[in-house]
Amino acid sequence: MKIEVFSDFSCPFCYIGKKELERAIKEAGYTDQVEIEFKSYQIDPGASKEVGQNYYEYFMAHQKVTFEEAQRMTAGMIERAKEVDLAYNFAEMKKVHTENAHRLAKWTKQFGKEAAYTEALMAAHLIEGKDLNDEAVLLAVIKELNLNVATAKEVLTNPDDFMEELDKDRYDAQQIGVQSVPFFVFENRYGIKGAEPNEVFVRTLLQAAEIAGLSK
Repeated sequence: MKIEVFSDFSCPFCYIGKKELERAIKEAGYTDQVEIEFKSYQIDPGASKEVGQNYYEYFMAHQKVTFEEAQRMTAGMIERAKEVDLAYNFAEMKKVHTENAHRLAKWTKQFGKEAAYTEALMAAHLIEGKDLNDEAVLLAVIKELNLNVATAKEVLTNPDDFMEELDKDRYDAQQIGVQSVPFFVFENRYGIKGAEPNEVFVRTLLQAAEIAGLSK
């Protein structure tokens, strides 16, 4: 069974949805029968490429709210994340531009490390509050995955590297009408928009498994 996952590393609901999908695959009994393909989607392609702005400061400036109101805006996401054992840290989280992170993800794919890279980057950003605008943060993840840091740095230095792959993902998103993430496509037939409850993922997996002819 093939599942395409449109997501962004800086998207709180994308990490939650990823965890719900993984849990559903295990519960449905298809752990070794699912191929997940990550598709790049930038939720804010106009974000600054400089040092990221704190999320609370960002909400205060762009939503014209107080610090307390900004905290309330994120409270629901923090509680939802706890349901899948994620401890979000908006106090440290930064508003970031993720194009370089996505280009590097495409580079890791040839080594079979894109899934591990995605998990590491989401955790670094959403839980540890790391700034994905910082090249050193991206390269530290590459080192943890035992990939060539020097080659990865060359990819980051050349802004055209793997842009064709990102453009293809953008085109694919447009073709099926993806306007927000996370967005999950099962066997090119069933879709889930957002971080739905676990039972929605399980039900959709069972439907897609029937189409794919999978058995437990």
